[in-house]
Amino acid sequence: MTKEQWGAAVRLLWGPPVTPARGPRRGLTLAGIAGAGVQIADAEGLGAVSMQRVAGELGVTKMALYRYVPGKAELVSLMAEAAMPDPAAGLDAALAGAGGGWRPRLGVWARELLAGFRAHPWLLEATVGARVMGPREVGWLERAVAALEGCGLGGAEQMDVAALIAGHVRGIAEQERATGGGAGGPEAEFGAVLGEVMRTHGADYPALGAALASVAAHGGQDQALDFGLERILDGIGLLVARRAEQGDPLK
Repeated sequence: MTKEQWGAAVRLLWGPPVTPARGPRRGLTLAGIAGAGVQIADAEGLGAVSMQRVAGELGVTKMALYRYVPGKAELVSLMAEAAMPDPAAGLDAALAGAGGGWRPRLGVWARELLAGFRAHPWLLEATVGARVMGPREVGWLERAVAALEGCGLGGAEQMDVAALIAGHVRGIAEQERATGGGAGGPEAEFGAVLGEVMRTHGADYPALGAALASVAAHGGQDQALDFGLERILDGIGLLVARRAEQGDPLK
């Protein structure tokens, strides 16, 4: 986004409702425009979204749409805000059910975030890079940081924890998207493909062969989200304990 696009996105996401001073309104609203874009992206991917396509879905001209939204970059920002689950609607209840403590709360936060990416896989493309975040997305970040209050971590560390967990969740969601969300998950699909290779070349990779044999005998596949999340939380726990020992929390 350019600086001009940032300003336009801020006004659209955070400012008062847009009301064109002239031209046919035809009942257009930012929510309706974003909703039309979300429907297209859900069905065909983010690449299928264009100002012309959204205008056609709404039964207006592209020029009429431009009176509300300056361009596609701002449109995608509106779509991402509309598609992100409202944290006040479901996330807060899930966090309350997790009880006290930063660890269970961050675990719930991660799983709820993955559910949002699963519902709208194109969000993975729409929520990267330097951009303007809307109230819902900022609300998600607020919940993650709030879960760490009182842990003795500095502000930068709290933000980094949220980014670290979100990155892990995004990686899992990307793998699921790439494999089409097939039965058994991406790990099972990867294991099946790798197993075919190992049948003929397994002697060259004995450690990997032993690991795959263990999986076949004892299970444990499709646990990448939980395994990685628990290890991340373990590491955060060590940092929290270190800060407590130091007795001088960073601010």
